[in-house]
Amino acid sequence: MLLGLHVSNYILIGSLETTFPEGLVIITGETGAGKSILLGALSLVLGAKADASMVGPQGDNCVVEAVFSIDDAIRELLRKEDLPADDDRLILRRTVAKSGRSRSFLNDEPVSQSVLQELSAHLVDIHSQHQTLRLADERFRMEALDLRAGTTALKNKVSAAWNDVLESRRQLENLENRLSRALEQEQYNQSRWERLDQARLVSGELEDLEERQKQLAHAEEIKETLCAAQELLSPDDDESSSPSRQLREAARQLEKAGRFIPSLDALAERLSSARLEIEDIAAEVESVNARTEASPSELQQVEDRLSLLYGLLQKYGAATVDELISQRDRLESLVLDATTLSEEVEKARQALQDATQKHLQLCEDLHARRERAVGPLSEAITAQLHALDLDHALFQVQLSPLAPGPSGSDTVNFLFSSTGKQPADVGKSASGGELSRIMLSLKAEMARFKHMPTLVFDEIDTGVSGSTADKMGSLVCSMGADMQVFAITHLPQVAAKGNAHYVVRKESDSTSIHLLDREGRVQEVARMLSGSTITEAAVANAQSLLNA
Repeated sequence: MLLGLHVSNYILIGSLETTFPEGLVIITGETGAGKSILLGALSLVLGAKADASMVGPQGDNCVVEAVFSIDDAIRELLRKEDLPADDDRLILRRTVAKSGRSRSFLNDEPVSQSVLQELSAHLVDIHSQHQTLRLADERFRMEALDLRAGTTALKNKVSAAWNDVLESRRQLENLENRLSRALEQEQYNQSRWERLDQARLVSGELEDLEERQKQLAHAEEIKETLCAAQELLSPDDDESSSPSRQLREAARQLEKAGRFIPSLDALAERLSSARLEIEDIAAEVESVNARTEASPSELQQVEDRLSLLYGLLQKYGAATVDELISQRDRLESLVLDATTLSEEVEKARQALQDATQKHLQLCEDLHARRERAVGPLSEAITAQLHALDLDHALFQVQLSPLAPGPSGSDTVNFLFSSTGKQPADVGKSASGGELSRIMLSLKAEMARFKHMPTLVFDEIDTGVSGSTADKMGSLVCSMGADMQVFAITHLPQVAAKGNAHYVVRKESDSTSIHLLDREGRVQEVARMLSGSTITEAAVANAQSLLNA
């Protein structure tokens, strides 16, 4: 509930600070005193749009702060937003600068305006004289019926199931689009993949083939040079002239001289190493020479393979065989993707069917429970209207089928007849005073089934007077027995019902609010009865109303 309100430099309010009790709180004041300004300040701290015109003349910004007591439901909501939720009190503060820029705080933690707006529905329900327009709002009508039917939890399940349907539908559409694109390219991709797959590509193959092609193309020249090198390393006609033999003989001679000059032993060893290296080279040259043969058929095979690879590189716009392999693998995945996607599409269709069936079943359950609540809600509102001096009134709740959606498969209409005959849409068949009584009756009925926040009635009694006003006051007072109710009113019959009475006054171009004692209440109710001149009869009447 709302425990206190502090306002500073807001329009005509210079500085205002007050606390509020439980039960029914009455707020009155002369026209133009600033009751609407006070309500505007409360709306601002609850997330209403801010602008520079709200800043008063006494500073560069305005500040509105509201203190609420909170329950476990509010704490849970705060925890979801990762906001402080350990205290029993919630302090909301809103500041607005002359530039129009505003800042919001929750327990001194900065928060967004959207957070305030989300919290406001759980803290304060402001019912203005124009809120009868909500009777034309499908969501409000549905909320009234669902509260009576006790279907809040079931409706949440319906909403969650509908989200599952939308998500399943989105996934199916995405897969179908992918499959369609895959099928359009399937034959083209299949042909390109098969050509690359048949090529049996090997990484690094192109470089090896190019080297082999050079060897085969110049086999005779290579053979001739190798034979020449072999002859020089190991001549057939004079073995004594071979480098190996000469090096062996030179090493032997150095070894002899080494008996006298020891350092020559190292040179002899070096000659021996050189001889062994030359003999090894000679053997390798001989081996290569033996393997080197001109093979026109192999050369043709290599050149054919190279021609194939060069053609593929050009056709597929690749620079290397590795790029061709990557394209082959990609095309293979596309070819396989079409088959896999077809299977996934079928699974997605089944998932959508299952989600739709689940949603429809929940909609049927929700419809059945709503249907059972139509009669009791119609009878309750009709009875309440009879108690508010609409003796022949008839109120009916009409449930009609609607395409399944997040709120089920129903739409709700309110029908009304002041004569009890031929009820029609309430927006077309009820007068202003009748709409006020219908809305009040609905609010009272909804309060029975919902832990409602602090409720503010802003001149809901517009268009009524006399005994009807007294009965409306009694109804509002009864609601105040279970919750905090603020009633901004111009009717003395309603003002006399409150547990606490505040008066809004305009003093020296500044709006203020005062809690009235017993005598102050008598004078204020008497003023409401007689106008600016308070008569003894008005005072007596006021005392009678307050004692009732």
